[in-house]
Amino acid sequence: MKYIEIGLGNKWFIRTETEFADGTEIEGKGIVRPVKLHSMYFRIWVRKSVFILDLREGLKRQRKGRNAYKLIFGITSY
Repeated sequence: MKYIEIGLGNKWFIRTETEFADGTEIEGKGIVRPVKLHSMYFRIWVRKSVFILDLREGLKRQRKGRNAYKLIFGITSY
């Protein structure tokens, strides 16, 4: 699964994170192709709370172990 993210708070303004079946992941600058759209999401991270509005999964709230501030638009791809 690929997560293409555009926004403030990550290492790069535009980045792609690729997760593999064995649980490992890599992060790269820019958009890594090919992109096969699965879903789109908007993520707001304030301190340890993360609010995610996903087109497929709806609104979710998660708690993280570290403080951060992020404002991200993302695309989930295969």
